Amino acid sequence: MGEGRGSTLVHLLVVALCLVAFGFAIAAERRRSVGSMQRDERTNETYCTYSSDVATGYGVGSFLFLLSGESLLMGVTKCMCFGRPLNPGGNRAWSIIYFMSSWVTFIIAEACLIAGATKNAYHTKYRGMIYAQNFSCESLRKGIFIAGAIFVVATMILNVYYYMYFTKATTTTASSHKGNRASPTVGMTGYA
Repeated sequence: MGEGRGSTLVHLLVVALCLVAFGFAIAAERRRSVGSMQRDERTNETYCTYSSDVATGYGVGSFLFLLSGESLLMGVTKCMCFGRPLNPGGNRAWSIIYFMSSWVTFIIAEACLIAGATKNAYHTKYRGMIYAQNFSCESLRKGIFIAGAIFVVATMILNVYYYMYFTKATTTTASSHKGNRASPTVGMTGYA
């Protein structure tokens, strides 16, 4: 393994899990339930019928794949709080910046995905007879799962950079930043 490069297996697993989560989020957007009004001829009541509920499953699947990718990375790096301390320098600063940014995008992505799945399930399963004259069949707003997918990709990119700078900050030593010096710069003479 190269100096400060990190494990290729961890990189591949995190990217693969995030890409699967992205795929599920796109599939959820394409298959979200759409409502249509129906009239019961017998009772003359109007009610909503919705298409399939598969988008809810895709949204939850995307949520779980992204969660497992983030959990894997945080488990390997020990969430940057436990384990070896990071060496001072630019790599530590970038590692902290990418760590915080990836958590922000992760939380936003998870919120979009679970909110979209919940809202889609609510409209699909729990909408019954309505005795109103003018109403429309509510459905999930277009773009909720797309927003989640965009934040999934942002989380993936930030996680890759976080892991890269984290491994650089834990493997490089403080003395490697100094040049090779034959003698110290501050003269220390012996006292007789």
